[in-house]
Amino acid sequence: MPSSLTRLATALALVLGAACAAGETPEAHADNQPRPIRTAKPSAEQLRKELTPLQYTVTQENGTEAPFKNAYWNNHEAGIYVDITTGQPLFSSLDKYDSGTGWPSFTRPIKPGALFEKRDQTHGMDRVEVRSKTGDAHLGHVFDDGPKPAGLRYCINSASLRFVPVDQLAAQGYPELQARFAKTPGKR
Repeated sequence: MPSSLTRLATALALVLGAACAAGETPEAHADNQPRPIRTAKPSAEQLRKELTPLQYTVTQENGTEAPFKNAYWNNHEAGIYVDITTGQPLFSSLDKYDSGTGWPSFTRPIKPGALFEKRDQTHGMDRVEVRSKTGDAHLGHVFDDGPKPAGLRYCINSASLRFVPVDQLAAQGYPELQARFAKTPGKR
């Protein structure tokens, strides 16, 4: 029986091959264009019109993008990360850290209740999937190997996110989140 590491490597190779075959690059899904903030999940037809093929595969078909070749794994700007499908705030740069995995990693969601968790036993692994509350979009997984005090690592696909810089929060409909950045000058 193959080891967990072998199964993980095989699954990752399959996913990376699909992403590369689709011709996706980090720039192809680094979509920072403002969109309306939605209170419900858009239809599949609407999402197909708005999202790139990779964004659709990740958020609607539980796909995974390539590590180290995605828009936000190495982003150090101050701001928030929102659900690409609805605009729901999900994570803050204040909680982002370099996990060494090649995907954006966070210690916690931006506020309690922003996500819901689901058991994921695909690819021969037992993991905890995280999805956006409003849009029910697949985001990635949460692991218990993150930094203290909580010890959590939210490993998230860039393709499921849109980044909103601090200086654009009010203009893009998130003025209530500016205060959290004003309290911590010098931090990202």
